[in-house]
Amino acid sequence: MSDKKLQLVLLFGGKSGEHEVSVQSAKNIYHALDQDKYNVSLWGIDKEGHWGTVPLDFAEKDLKQLKFTKNDSTLLAQLMDKKIDFVFPIIHGTYGEDGTMQGLLEILNIPYAGSGVLGSAIGMDKEVSRRLLKAAGIEVVPTLLLRKNSFEQNSKEILDQIEKVIRFPCFVKPANSGSSVGVYKVKKFDDLKRKILKAFNFDHKVLVERAVTARELECAVLGYHDFKASAVGEIIPKAEFYTYEAKYIDDNGAALKLPADISPTLAEKIQKLSIRAAELLEIRGLARIDFFLDKNNDELYLNEVNTLPGFTQISMYPKLWEISGVSYSKLIDELIKIGLQAHEDRAKEIAKFFEKFA
Repeated sequence: MSDKKLQLVLLFGGKSGEHEVSVQSAKNIYHALDQDKYNVSLWGIDKEGHWGTVPLDFAEKDLKQLKFTKNDSTLLAQLMDKKIDFVFPIIHGTYGEDGTMQGLLEILNIPYAGSGVLGSAIGMDKEVSRRLLKAAGIEVVPTLLLRKNSFEQNSKEILDQIEKVIRFPCFVKPANSGSSVGVYKVKKFDDLKRKILKAFNFDHKVLVERAVTARELECAVLGYHDFKASAVGEIIPKAEFYTYEAKYIDDNGAALKLPADISPTLAEKIQKLSIRAAELLEIRGLARIDFFLDKNNDELYLNEVNTLPGFTQISMYPKLWEISGVSYSKLIDELIKIGLQAHEDRAKEIAKFFEKFA
């Protein structure tokens, strides 16, 4: 990085159900950014999709939601006029983590942190990512995919199939959602249809998966072509499962065991699987890989991949790197460095393509 400060935009908020998480993550990232290296601008998107600038002192305020009266077209104009060197998008969930924001930044030719369009889209869709992982021989939790139209037409047959194949208890969750938003644990048949219909409020695809009595283990990856894996941590939820509140709001919602009390052999297996999953799913920069370790038979399942994990005070991704020797500030620097390198590589690929027709 040159002596000149990088003109960096921290972009956060968004229209998803994880808006509040994004705001909290942005506060932490802003405090961790090295002000000697970056000229930071704070841009927010409210729940209506309106863009606006946010005062630099927002991180000191008890701000949970952003609110703007109208779209600020001057912000997009700054991107189009190349007045911004780099964007760090920290918009969790839909319209931010799913490849849509990444596509906008690609079109505008702006470097950014995190996975590209393909990796973001795959990582967001639990059904597609699990299908790819399973095809590669990585064990995933037994799951049935439900599509809204089919369920409306054949609900009785599908409910019977769930009872026979998945059994109870089970989890019902939207395919494209994060932070446990829209996730329900179902213990009996009579509650199943109601919970599935509630999950369909968040997505047209819903997964019904077997509830495994398991330890929840997590590993963080960092890199581009050459990934590194962090130490393995363990989540010990105090509720029946790791809820949205436990992940991001309630400091006492779960205990974090850092590092997890597991054998070196199992830790190495999880680290290798995490790197393999990142490569398989076209991930770039960062991801948190979540596993279930069945308490009954020690079977290891890859539960899901999160391409834009939380950066709140109680988020696992930065904590895993901290115990692995990478400070919060160094972690942010590395993610920016990776984003700049990926953008440069992409520009070279495009230049070579057009050289063929010169």
